[in-house]
Amino acid sequence: MTTPVRCTECEGRGWKIVTRRGHVAASGLGLAASAQEDCLYCAGPADTPQEGFEWEIRILGEGGEMPGPGGWSAFQATSMDQLRTAMRGMPREISIKGSIRHKFYDFGAGENAWAQREIFLAYVDPAGAVRFERVS
Repeated sequence: MTTPVRCTECEGRGWKIVTRRGHVAASGLGLAASAQEDCLYCAGPADTPQEGFEWEIRILGEGGEMPGPGGWSAFQATSMDQLRTAMRGMPREISIKGSIRHKFYDFGAGENAWAQREIFLAYVDPAGAVRFERVS
C-alpha cells in the first residue's frame, strides 16, 4: 500500500496518487520510465490534451531554412487541410516545404513529457498542388 503525499503545487489542498494510465501499453513498447504522480485537486492530465498534430512551413533560402507559419490541431485531417491552405497561400516565387508532427503526452516521462515524431512532409508541385509524403 502506498503512503498518500500532500501536493506542494496546490499548497496541500490535494493529495498525490500514483496512476498507471497507459503504463501497460507503454511498458510493452519500452517507453514507460515510471508511474505518473497526479494530484486529485490540481488540474492534471485530464485537462491536458493527450495528443495532437502540429504543422509548420519552412522557408528555404540561401542562408538555410527559416520558420514560417505553423499551427496545431487535435485531428490529423484538419492539420493536413490547414497546412495545405497555408502552403497555397504562400507566394509562388519562394521555395517552401511543410511538415506535420504527431505530438503526444507520454505519461510518467518527466516534466516535459511531450514526445513527437514527424509523420508527413509536404511540398508544392509545379502545377501548384500540395503533395504529402508519408515519413516512416
